[in-house]
Amino acid sequence: MGSAIDTAIFDLGGVLIDWSPYHLYRKLFNSDADIDHFFQEIDFFNYLSGIDADRPFRSSIEELAAQKPNLAEPILAYWHRWPETIKGTFDDTLAVVAELREQGIPLYVISNWSSETWQHAKTFPFLEWFNGIVISGLERVAKPNQVIFKIACERYDLRPETCVFIDDIEDNVDSANNFGFHGIQFQDTPSLRKQFIELGLLT
Repeated sequence: MGSAIDTAIFDLGGVLIDWSPYHLYRKLFNSDADIDHFFQEIDFFNYLSGIDADRPFRSSIEELAAQKPNLAEPILAYWHRWPETIKGTFDDTLAVVAELREQGIPLYVISNWSSETWQHAKTFPFLEWFNGIVISGLERVAKPNQVIFKIACERYDLRPETCVFIDDIEDNVDSANNFGFHGIQFQDTPSLRKQFIELGLLT
């Protein structure tokens, strides 16, 4: 029989913080299709993974803009207008986190975030609810690399088999499951709350 789940670990962007590059680029392009074409042309999401692991953000963006001068303006916007990628918080999901906190469930964060932009997120008051926070850019390793899970477990004395890990990215959830966490891919708040009830964390 497996160990009971007694600890919850959350991703931030896409789960608790309403972060998306689309929030910014919808101001710069006419449609999501145009944004997607731009992302494909610059291999945007592959590029992001290096920044999350703390390749220098600003200089990397400037280097990419120099390589693609025809797209320099929107590329550089990702650095100069980065705060516009955050709209706020997902308050319905935070309400569930508050429920967990009231139940005395230990709460942690493992999130991919550049050290150069972490300043824009770390001021959210709800972050004080967490017993520990692991940020990829500060550790120089990003999900789905399991090293970041190992760092969190060793730093905060966590046993993977007793932890539920919530992330919106399938690759990160798969990696977490393979590491030994109980991984949940975030879809919406009602289904997440239901899964917490099934795990015995909420009633």
